[in-house]
Parts: sequence; C-alpha cells; structure tokens
Amino acid sequence: MTGAGDLLLVIDEGTTSTRAIVFDATGGIVAIGHEPIESHYPQPGWVEQDPEKIWQLTLASARQAVEGAGGPERVAAIGITNQRETIVFWDKRSGRALAPAIVWQDRRTADSCGRLRDAGHEPELQTSTGLLLDPYFSASKIAWGLANWPEVAAAGVNLAVGTIDCWLIYRLTGGVHVSDATNASRTALMDLKGGWDEGLCDLFGVPRSALPDICDSAGEIATTDAFGPPIPICGIAGDQQAAAIGQACFAPGNTKATYGTGGFILTHAGREPPSSGNRLLSTVAWQVGGERRYALEGSLFVAGSMMQWLRDLVGMIATSDESELLARSVPDSGGVMVVPAFTGLGAPHWDAEAKGAVFGLTLGSTRAHIFRAALEGVVNQSCELQRAFAADGVNWSSLRIDGGMAANDFLAQDLADMLGLAVERPANVESSALGAAMLAGVGCGVFASLADAATAMRPDVTRFTPRPIDGAVRMAAWDRAVGAVRMVPRGGIEPPTP
Repeated sequence: MTGAGDLLLVIDEGTTSTRAIVFDATGGIVAIGHEPIESHYPQPGWVEQDPEKIWQLTLASARQAVEGAGGPERVAAIGITNQRETIVFWDKRSGRALAPAIVWQDRRTADSCGRLRDAGHEPELQTSTGLLLDPYFSASKIAWGLANWPEVAAAGVNLAVGTIDCWLIYRLTGGVHVSDATNASRTALMDLKGGWDEGLCDLFGVPRSALPDICDSAGEIATTDAFGPPIPICGIAGDQQAAAIGQACFAPGNTKATYGTGGFILTHAGREPPSSGNRLLSTVAWQVGGERRYALEGSLFVAGSMMQWLRDLVGMIATSDESELLARSVPDSGGVMVVPAFTGLGAPHWDAEAKGAVFGLTLGSTRAHIFRAALEGVVNQSCELQRAFAADGVNWSSLRIDGGMAANDFLAQDLADMLGLAVERPANVESSALGAAMLAGVGCGVFASLADAATAMRPDVTRFTPRPIDGAVRMAAWDRAVGAVRMVPRGGIEPPTP
C-alpha cells in the first residue's frame, strides 16, 4: 500500500527540535516544518521532556510540511527517525502520557547501573544486547520510572512503554504498539539476534506486556489518518542508524559521524554483530525483510550542546555561527583544552561521574582560544574513538559527517587533519531525515533497495583532505586531561601534568 502521491514525508523528532521534511524521489526537499522542543532539568544530571508536547509539536510540524508540499494527497509514505533511548510511559487505553519522558542524556540511574555492574551483570547484558550497563540506555530508565512514579506502576497491564518512535506511532495510529529493531536495540532489553530478552526484562523489572512488538525498519508498518486520507508509515530508524543509511554506509568499514546535540559514530559491520573489547557498542544498523545488518558504534555525549551552552548559558556568543570565526581568529588554542563531559563521558570510558572542565587558562586566554579548544575537544573525542575502533579490528575506510555541527568548516578540516582520513560532508547535512526517507521509499516500493534509494537521493559532497600534521602531542595532552576529570568525579579537579 502507498499513499496517492509521489512524495515522502519524514518526521524527524530530535532532542532540541521536532521537524518534518517532505522529500521528492531525487532527495530534493519540497517543504519543511519545524518546532523547538524544550528540555527540563529538575535535578543535576536529570533531563526530561513533556511527551504530550512532543506529540503536539510533532503533529504541528508535520502538518506545516504537508501543507507546504501541496497537501496529504501528494504523500506516498511516511518515514520516522528519532532521538534514541529516550523513554515514554503511557496508558494504552487513553494513549496519554503518565509521566515525563526520561531523555537519553539523563544520568539519574548511574548508581543503580553501578550496583548491577558490581553484581556482575554487565557481561550477560553485553553478550545479549551489545550494549553496556549505563544510564544512557532505556532499561534502567524504565526501571526507575516503575519504582518512583506511582502513576506508572499503577497502570499495570494497561502500561505501555516505548522509545520516541513507538510513542509517535501509537498516537499517529490510535493504538499500534510497535518499534523497529534499530530503536529496540538501544533499550538494553533486546537480544541482537532475536527479540526481547526475558532474562534482562526480569533483571530490570520491566513487564513484557508493556513493551512494543519489534518490526522491520522498512515495509508496510502501519497507517495513519492524522493528515486526512490514510497514509502508510513505511520507514523507521533511530536517528544515528538513519544517518548512516542516508550517508550510504552499506559496506563494512563505511563510517559516518553525526555531530548534533551529541556525537555518534557508526561503522557498518555487515551480517553479524561485532564484539568489542574496548567498550564500543554493537547495534542494529537496519532490519528489512526480517534480516538484520549490524554496526559498531561509539558515542560522544556532548558535541553541539556544548556550543549551545557557551551561547545560551554562558553568553559568550550570540549565534552558533560565531564559533567558527572565533576558532579561525587564533593560530591555536593557546594551551587551552576543553573536556566537554557535561553529562559524563561516553565511549570508550563510559564514566557517568566525569565532569566537564577547562584546562590551561592564563591571563592571555581569550574566548577565541576557548572556542577553538571546544571544537578541538569534539575532534579529540573522535580521534579517541578511531583508536578504539581500530583496536577492535574495525578500521574506518571512509568518514562521512553530518548533523548541524558538521556545517562548521573548521571542525571538518580539523577532523581530516587529526584522523589522517578524507572527510566527506554532503550538501544536505541532515542525513537522518534522508535515511528515513530512503527507508520509507523502500518500504512503499518506490525503490527496490537501499542502494537504489541512495543512488537516486544522495546529495553531492564536499571533501576535506587531510593536511600533514603531528597530532600526537595534542592527543597526549587530551589523554591527561581526560584522566584528570575522571580522577576526582565528586570534588575538585586536579590539573593535568604538563
């Protein structure tokens, strides 16, 4: 089944905004709708959003885009991509949210994850899910909600739990409770080669009846009449997997890095889930026709959100565009180093207690040095991940970048220089939405395969060639700085030794 039209509507529900983009079959953007999303921080380390606001703003942005494209009759199918790991609790009868959404950045379950790790449960979880015991993933968030929000616990058999894709589909369809394999694989409750892991559901106290059915990432998944005439939902993927698809990472070694709120690097690994001895993550790249492809992933918890912090809370710039101009205005960082561990450190450290820090300030340090160091901090984390991937035997054959922060030419060139690898940036850096459109196109039959979709839809790229530099001194200083923020997680920070 397809809608009456020839366009593809993508709902792209992110951490800081919800957008809708209508694509044509060549990847051209026909119309866009956009609404900002507000996060709430009730306690240090806690990050929440209002699920009902997410739904209302998602619907509003989608209607804007559909109207801009000429109406729902022009839409053949819908694709959905979303912030992953964020968890929503709702009542199956009313479809109404029972509590705030606990966002992927939230660290409130650090202690409970530590207790489970100390009890020896991490190897079991890693073997089954490819993930680690960390607050980042959904399972401990669900357990916390059941234990601390009476409305959630009292829902009993009427409780529904799911990631953002699942929540939106439930509301769009009036009750279809599904999640695709890419999103389900981020909960720490799904066996990478199967379905929900009953042992892990028991470990976290998650009732199986509350969880969605796991479906393909492309196909005839459900139908919505939220825009008038029925339109099929034919594509779903978590934002990072969707970005890898949009970047045509279909062969082993193909690597994409998305620099948005956080930074997420995925390398395609083929038909078998990879294993990591360096605390990287195995995840589902996509599932089509019941067959899965896999990827190895490393995560930076903070990337663009650091620029947002410097702009909105510190007030050092008025617009994010100023960061590149400031970084280029000085020849180097002047010895300043920024470790952006505002919500802990991601791979390969997985240290929920690490705190952000700025090292090397002198009376000669300016905001230009700080901004250059902040951008270099994102690149340094990427270099750290490149080392970890290589140690696991997964070398990057190419690097394709996207996300809002990737538009920064200074960042792109510094990545190429420090990684010693050509970096490609597509003309349209919003690869997650494009990947969801490609999945929807395959799911509704517009394209025969993802490869065909990429040939038709993938945009031109800008290539950044590495220049010969010696990055070893910078990375040695980075390693010392990371060691310092991890040494004293609850007190003062000792400066790294020279």
